[in-house]
Amino acid sequence: MKDVLRDRKTLLLMIVLPIVVVPLLLNLLIGFVIKKEQEAKTEVLEYVVFGDEFAPELAKTFEAANGFKKVALGSPDELVAAIREDRIDFGLVIPEKTAAQLSGQEQASIELHFDNASMGSKVEDRVQDLVEKFNDGLTAARLAKLGVLPGQKQKSLLEPVRLRKQGTGKIREVIGDRIGGMVPYFFIAFCFMGVVYPAIHLGAGEKERGTLETLLLAPIPRHQVVLGKFLAVFCGGIIAVLLNLASLGTWLAIKAGELRGIIGTLIGSIGWLDLAMLALMLIPVAAMFAALLLSVSIFARNSAEASTLISPFGIVLIIPAALAMLPGVELNWFWAWVPITNISLAMKELLKGTMDYTMLVAILTSSTLIAGGLLFFCAKWFNRENVLFRM
Repeated sequence: MKDVLRDRKTLLLMIVLPIVVVPLLLNLLIGFVIKKEQEAKTEVLEYVVFGDEFAPELAKTFEAANGFKKVALGSPDELVAAIREDRIDFGLVIPEKTAAQLSGQEQASIELHFDNASMGSKVEDRVQDLVEKFNDGLTAARLAKLGVLPGQKQKSLLEPVRLRKQGTGKIREVIGDRIGGMVPYFFIAFCFMGVVYPAIHLGAGEKERGTLETLLLAPIPRHQVVLGKFLAVFCGGIIAVLLNLASLGTWLAIKAGELRGIIGTLIGSIGWLDLAMLALMLIPVAAMFAALLLSVSIFARNSAEASTLISPFGIVLIIPAALAMLPGVELNWFWAWVPITNISLAMKELLKGTMDYTMLVAILTSSTLIAGGLLFFCAKWFNRENVLFRM
């Protein structure tokens, strides 16, 4: 293990990345999201209106609203190009028949042109709010003409039945379900990275340095040599995981008091016991990664070949973790036996606070059996001369 820790790449992936990168990424991500949300709500939207003479009151509603700036444009045919070139944020086209429809107490339709490809855009919501405000005033005026006075009577006439939503899920469950699939993905990815370089260093690296032959000549059974290397690689993954969780726990403790609203509530609801359970979930994952990558590294002729052979495993092993982010994939007795995916789903349930602990037996049993099988294969692999001295 001391030999492994002398390698700078290993130290970088096992220690520096977990301690520095995780809090930094979380800070940047949450800060970016909050900033973009605020900008989208307060950004001044530049717009054009064609046919404002057919609905002057509606046009005045937009002109009087904060955060909207009316600009000029040649013709409606230029709308698409102007929006794509960011010269305007949206355009309204009011048909000529709108005036007659509104005066005749009919329903009128106007066109909203905007960039609907941008997921972070608040144009549609903000325009809809203003149109609804205009509709409320127009509806009240129409009902008053019919003898229905403004107030509760108008509301009961327009909305005879009001649906009051009472969700049974706690905020932690709701938000945990939304983002809970991403957290295990990153932890499993960091666990994989924490195992990669120790595995290369103790496998193909031994061949390059010429120390493998010396080790094999020592009066030590081969399976003990494999077990020692496995434990060193396994510890690399565990150290990466523990440092990740420690940095995350420290970050949560600091940020819980700073952040407010839903995000602050979610962060404040995650305790040290939850983090400890997350660490427990990742132990069999680290064991599986360690045994598998050590086998691949022993097979490789040198470190460069080992890196090349291990790279595809990074994609193959991370895909099951990403399944937890798919809608409809929930922890049940079927998924509890699927390797890596079961760990990812269990971690998601832990973050939601809805973990069924009876499934832990199936999850840990299946993961331990797979890790044991991979370690057994690694020991057998290590006993083959054509693997150890592959030319």
